[in-house]
Amino acid sequence: MSAATWTPARPHGFTRHVGEDRPVGRVRFPQQTALYTPPGWPAAVRPPHAPDWEATATAWLLDCSPPEYRGYPVLRRHAVVLARFAAEHVESQLVSCREGLAGVRASLGEYVSPEVVDAASLAWQEQEASLKRRRREIALVEEALRGKVFIRRL
Repeated sequence: MSAATWTPARPHGFTRHVGEDRPVGRVRFPQQTALYTPPGWPAAVRPPHAPDWEATATAWLLDCSPPEYRGYPVLRRHAVVLARFAAEHVESQLVSCREGLAGVRASLGEYVSPEVVDAASLAWQEQEASLKRRRREIALVEEALRGKVFIRRL
């Protein structure tokens, strides 16, 4: 780094990059670090620490949850509580999905053709994959609501 990128007259250990609007300690973070979203972040939710990001997170979490969750003021007012409820809801759906997949042949085998059973199994597998993605998205949003800062790794 050239000497031109440092701002003199800072207390010892505090530096600032040219173009950066805030001094930081010995570790230098680019301005966009706070707006980084990790892989798997839901597209409908603004990046953490962006303006109104918690409002988009709350709306998205309500969409991931059963409709009756909208009737609880505590869930609408406290996004981190809503995230925990949504995570538990999706986890229970995953358990149910796995049980359905495990028993699809036994429960439907004598009522429909093998092709229909195969199609039903495929539908369960697709649903399971979708729920796993949703579980990851909710976990990332919950971590951000709890204060985690995601940092791009090189």
